[in-house]
Amino acid sequence: MDFLIAGVACIALLLVLMALGMQIGLSFILSGIITSSLILGFGKSVSLLGQASYFSIASPTWTAIPLFILMGAFASNGGLARRAYDGVHALMRNVKGSLLIATCFSCGLFGAVSGSSIATTAIFGRMALPEMQRLKYDSVLSVGVIASAGTFASMIPPSMMMIIYALFTQQSIGRLFAAGIVPGLMTATVYAVMINLLVRRNPKLAPSPDDERKIRAHIDSMGSRTSAVEMWPVALIAIVILGGIYSGAFTPTEAAAVGSLLTLGLSWYLRAFRKMGEVTDAMRESANITAMLFLINIGALFYSRVLAITGLPTELTAALTSLDVPSWVILWAIMALMFFLGMIMVPVGIYALTLPIVFPVLMKLGYDPVWFGVIALKLTEIGSVTPPVGLNVFAMKGVIPKDMNVSTEQIYKGCMPFLLCDLVVLLLLVLMPGITLWLPNLIAK
Repeated sequence: MDFLIAGVACIALLLVLMALGMQIGLSFILSGIITSSLILGFGKSVSLLGQASYFSIASPTWTAIPLFILMGAFASNGGLARRAYDGVHALMRNVKGSLLIATCFSCGLFGAVSGSSIATTAIFGRMALPEMQRLKYDSVLSVGVIASAGTFASMIPPSMMMIIYALFTQQSIGRLFAAGIVPGLMTATVYAVMINLLVRRNPKLAPSPDDERKIRAHIDSMGSRTSAVEMWPVALIAIVILGGIYSGAFTPTEAAAVGSLLTLGLSWYLRAFRKMGEVTDAMRESANITAMLFLINIGALFYSRVLAITGLPTELTAALTSLDVPSWVILWAIMALMFFLGMIMVPVGIYALTLPIVFPVLMKLGYDPVWFGVIALKLTEIGSVTPPVGLNVFAMKGVIPKDMNVSTEQIYKGCMPFLLCDLVVLLLLVLMPGITLWLPNLIAK
């Protein structure tokens, strides 16, 4: 079989297998095995899979992923999300729609110690939604805020997807982490402004004055200053991890290990963990997530190798760079492709399918790889709340109480104002790369 035809068939086969509902990691492996068997033979295909399974992850950098997952499990089971939520809620008590805005910034704060957007959405869905429902916030807006704000964990470091992007493109994890801070905080701020505008335009979306007084009474009964101070464990963990990486004291992998131990120690000190069984439950949970994620990553990297053997990425790179069009036209075409794929694929799958092809093109056109990493991450954030396969939407749907009766379509509807916010932020990041690169360049000096 001609190699280029095999490359096209490899992509088509992957999309077919995913459309049939096969697990994403297995879809990568099976489509790669079939394609490589046709051009190399079955024996060499299996040998290539074995090499990819080992050499693709035989790197200390990969150790950071399960360690950050473990840190997130300790943080979620250790009550740190509740501390972040109560603290930010206390600080927002005089703002219209305070509970919604508190959820936005709390998701961003908790994202700094979890690194998982789906986990953040599920945790805050279980924690914040019952309180919003009790105080009569609009249900559709409430679920939309939680599902959308959960994506902050993908951008605000430490981020699993940033590590995976770094491994695919051989970029500095530290620079990528630094590049995500300003866009992440900017997105949270734009969300807060949108919430304020929505509740002012339609007062029925937020509680009535009586319910507002209930909110203030609830916070005052806790003591606003005390609640705000209770955020210190989350702030301490974030400072130790990011400060250690940027000061040169830790590598990202060492920072993940220190963060896991610190999170465990703080959770035990704060008596969130009272039994050893609670610790082992968190470890078992992180092991399950790690196994699932590594299967996807191994399959994706094997698939990328097969695609590279076909020569399709090289041919497409040459064809795109030879086009007599401005470089920004190619950039926007690549972004449109990733935006579309975000509606039907998980982020790791998008990276495996597109980066081998588009990354060399972007480098030849002179675009900064760290800047594009943030753009790619922003596009996957948007895909997390965009139909038909918005992973955060389905995570939100899974934690909604049965008596609330909110459909998947209503969750998507609630996400629409924040999808608009994401598109505005994306446009600013594309037009003004300095927003993304200012902090990495500052740290590198």
